[in-house]
Amino acid sequence: MLSLAELKRAGRILEAKLVGARLDRVVQPDDFRLVLVFRTPYSNTPVLLSCRPEFARVCTIEELPQVPPSPPTFAQFMRAHLIRSTFEQVSTSSQNRQVGIRLSTREGTNELILSLLGARSNVYLLDASGKLIHSMRPLDTTRGELTLGQPWKDPKGSIRSEGEDRWAETADDLYLESIGRTYQVLEQRREVENLARRIETVLAKERGFLDRKLVNLQQDLTEARQAADFKRKGELLKGILHAIRPGDEVVEAADYETGERVEIPIRPDLSPAENLEAYFARYQKESRGMAAIEQQLVEAQSTRSEIDSLREKLQEIVRQESPDPQVLQALAGHPRIRKLLSRYYPLRFARPAPAKAQVKREVPSRLLPKRYRSVPGLEIWVGRSDEGNDYLTTRLARGNDLFFHLEGYPGSHVVLRTEGRADPPQEAILDACELAVHFSKLKNASRADVHLTQIKNVKKPKGTKPGLVYVLRGKTIHLRRNPKRLQNILASRLDE
Repeated sequence: MLSLAELKRAGRILEAKLVGARLDRVVQPDDFRLVLVFRTPYSNTPVLLSCRPEFARVCTIEELPQVPPSPPTFAQFMRAHLIRSTFEQVSTSSQNRQVGIRLSTREGTNELILSLLGARSNVYLLDASGKLIHSMRPLDTTRGELTLGQPWKDPKGSIRSEGEDRWAETADDLYLESIGRTYQVLEQRREVENLARRIETVLAKERGFLDRKLVNLQQDLTEARQAADFKRKGELLKGILHAIRPGDEVVEAADYETGERVEIPIRPDLSPAENLEAYFARYQKESRGMAAIEQQLVEAQSTRSEIDSLREKLQEIVRQESPDPQVLQALAGHPRIRKLLSRYYPLRFARPAPAKAQVKREVPSRLLPKRYRSVPGLEIWVGRSDEGNDYLTTRLARGNDLFFHLEGYPGSHVVLRTEGRADPPQEAILDACELAVHFSKLKNASRADVHLTQIKNVKKPKGTKPGLVYVLRGKTIHLRRNPKRLQNILASRLDE
């Protein structure tokens, strides 16, 4: 994590380098890293904002990270509202490790804040009025006292000193690159250590499991090899069935091959014939199981040898002074190890795709609304059909959510999810109005009257046709269409 002294210098250099540049691309490879690609007349500059607790920093990087198949909502929001914005300035707090990047658009100025607070580090986005409209990491895990749509508050307290500058001897034109390369090495080293530890853990667990399995198989094999004894006692029991008396638990029979007397346990609750049948059934079962157990023993011993060989390869890699990440990744890709990693670390290696909608899966997709994210961060839902309008308005929306429709013209039901707030931001209301007009018969009008009310004032009497509702009260907004606003809210679509 950068010291305040390093953060201040990085901010000064970044501002001098990029003032006036255009934001050309946004990449968010994971929950901790955000890459902003700024275009200047001479080149493109990828700037990394990382809030990973131990490696939080701002720097430039040489190569863009891989884009995830389903970008996080923070990146989607940035792309929808801030692409082609202009880099204005950088501000650094004198009390905390916090740097802000101001980006201007036609609608106003937004500020990205990178806050370095150890485990509570995060990246925040503020609107032109200084209200918090989005965050990369959840607020409840970083700063629970903040609320979306409310004014931004700096962290309480202050650090004792600015700390040292580890790159004090580095020239300004190489400073941001040096930070990037240094932390790239540190992160790669940590990733190698973590991956090696995970591989060793799963191999050790599998080795222990195989040891226990082999012990159990040996016991099962010992019992299975007693099958011949069950057959022998069954044959002897066959010759003395007539001598068994009710209540007997043990009978004796003479073995004519050895001349010895053999005690044969029987169950008093079974008839002599049923006891005989039980002995031969046990013989058949154990005979069949013995071959299977022997095969399982061979397979388990072979797997254990493979596990031991893989552990030796892992030790050869980690004993090196600088383990090669690619060699370790290749080992992690071994079919046996890959399977074990997916079993013991399913959340780390198979991140689930984000949910398409906050509704039950059994609901048909035609009933699910289109979802958009407004500038302040609140979601706006739009019905897809008459039946979808009914489902949205009567089943999904909540009492304080706002309902939008055009007076006297048919169109989709539009609902602003207020998250229980009685005073949603005006920007969110205007975004919802634009969508209400766009998805109506007046979509090409330059002006329109949009009626809004709380969803609790919207009623649907029994027997009315799909999509028809009655609005009891509310107010009317005389909307002057804004093509740029419409373009931005349409681009913020959260589902397809």
